[in-house]
Amino acid sequence: MRRLMMRHLVAARARPARGTGGRPPGMAAGRLALFAALLALAACARPPAPGEEQALVDRATLSVQEILGHGNDRLNAQSLLRRARAAMVCPRVFRAGFFFGGQGGGCVLLARDAAGSWSSPAFYTLGSASFGLQAGIQDAQVLIMVMNDRALNALLDSQFKFGADASIAFATLGGSVEGATTAAAGADIVAVARARGLYAGLTLEGSLLSARSDWNRAYYGREVGPRQIVIGMEVHNPGADPLRAMLLRFGGAAPAAAAQAPAAQPQPAMQAAPAGGVQATPLPPLR
Repeated sequence: MRRLMMRHLVAARARPARGTGGRPPGMAAGRLALFAALLALAACARPPAPGEEQALVDRATLSVQEILGHGNDRLNAQSLLRRARAAMVCPRVFRAGFFFGGQGGGCVLLARDAAGSWSSPAFYTLGSASFGLQAGIQDAQVLIMVMNDRALNALLDSQFKFGADASIAFATLGGSVEGATTAAAGADIVAVARARGLYAGLTLEGSLLSARSDWNRAYYGREVGPRQIVIGMEVHNPGADPLRAMLLRFGGAAPAAAAQAPAAQPQPAMQAAPAGGVQATPLPPLR
């Protein structure tokens, strides 16, 4: 696939501009931008370079803070994260299009146990292709909240396609808080994106999510699957602790409506006086 993209890229560079029988320079520039973007997306499928897995985890930590912190959470996604069974963070979903488009990026998936502790991350790739009237480049941070076990089990399969399973309701937050609340009601998977670029919004419908076994193996030092990582919690890498702490910070248990007063300490029971009269004991004489 990369050879094919390189062949198209070289051919696009070799085409003459308008006036010599070629396409307009703007179109050629758009094609070059698209093929450069597709080359970047193809890089997601390669094995990780040393330290690249930790770099993705670090970027995911920063993304959670930037999506939910600094006053950026205008759609109140925190309330959903507090109820979520799991969360997937995609620090950089790169999307590009010039009639033919594509998007993709690396993601990490974490789940929490009944006590509220978050697991270490499992690695995934998100990618899709599309065709139609489109032009532009977009770079987005995406937080995907998995609301129940049914949706989590679907994501833990080797491949999952957003919108393909009718039993899994998927929603993307956007617009007003009221609209976001309506869209998220009853959804099994809810996504929120912080994006910049020429696209008006980001859609994950039709995107394919694939587990990255080579990245999991490189990060944990042994062969381990996503289910063992996020459900069994059989492995742990201290490098993921900041990400786990960030999710706990924003997605911890909802605070109680009112602080409960501490329970009154039981007073020691008073002992009854012994039966009979009270006996007086004379004091010793003063010296």
